[in-house]
Amino acid sequence: MARFGYHASHEQFPPSDLLRLVQHAEEAGFDAAKCSDHFRPWGSQQGHSGFAWSWLGAALARTSFPVGSISAPGYRYHPAIVAQSAATLAEMFPGRFWLALGSGQRLNEDIMGVAWPEKSERNARLKESADLIRRLLAGERVSHYGRITMVDAEIYSRPATPPLLLGAAVTEATAEFVGGWADGLLTVSGEPDQVQGVVDAFRRGGGEGKKLVMQVGLNWAPTEEEAVQGAWEQWRTNVLGGEVNWELRTPEQFETATKHVRPEDVAESILVSSSLDQHVEWIGRYAEMGFEEIYLHQVGRNQEGFLDVFGARVLPQLRV
Repeated sequence: MARFGYHASHEQFPPSDLLRLVQHAEEAGFDAAKCSDHFRPWGSQQGHSGFAWSWLGAALARTSFPVGSISAPGYRYHPAIVAQSAATLAEMFPGRFWLALGSGQRLNEDIMGVAWPEKSERNARLKESADLIRRLLAGERVSHYGRITMVDAEIYSRPATPPLLLGAAVTEATAEFVGGWADGLLTVSGEPDQVQGVVDAFRRGGGEGKKLVMQVGLNWAPTEEEAVQGAWEQWRTNVLGGEVNWELRTPEQFETATKHVRPEDVAESILVSSSLDQHVEWIGRYAEMGFEEIYLHQVGRNQEGFLDVFGARVLPQLRV
């Protein structure tokens, strides 16, 4: 049976509010949580970007369920720092922390002032970083001179069991690539045929039998008008497809690129409905595809109402 978690969006809420919301999620009946890791929000209408690693320690201390996150090593974070951070959380909270690794977004990584590479180079840097993180978590002392430089790095405080390292992918090409080195796949919701293609590619690349995890973008409100409007207000800067999402460098650029996006356009890229039965149907199809963990990202501001209603009326149906 799939487990259903809550996605805590650092771009949208102050970290203090998210800490309260993740506790609320556990009380409402959610099985787990995950959070984003941004330096900048997507747009000024969101307006936040707390430091994920500080928040993760507090969230794990205030709850009893698993909490994970996604990180892009090799830019803002040297892989040795990612490994040390992950090891510390996994040592303090055994079996409750997991980490997904992705190739990054210019929006978050551009602050380092380095040239932003094309996708193939970002993937190579990701694989090199993932290998180094895994070696450090296994207790090795590592020196390495490649895309990443590491000299006599060693993690002294390590967990008995290293955390899972998932690979993040939204395309078939990237999914096939991460299938060869990741412990599982983290992807996002979409049309069933498109999602199945990503899963098949992951398995084809070496991910057969490995964990499947999904983040589902949705918006629910008591009325259809509120659901559509709430999604547009908060998530209109996130509807760009292809490589654009990974190439724009500031919230202002995202706002310019999406200034003509209409409310109905947002409803084409995430699951927007006031019908709880419709959300059960949409989310249920991903569970049927074999996703073991499904994290629900309510993009609207009405987080408490979402947690209460979905905890009481949607999750029980999905678990049946």
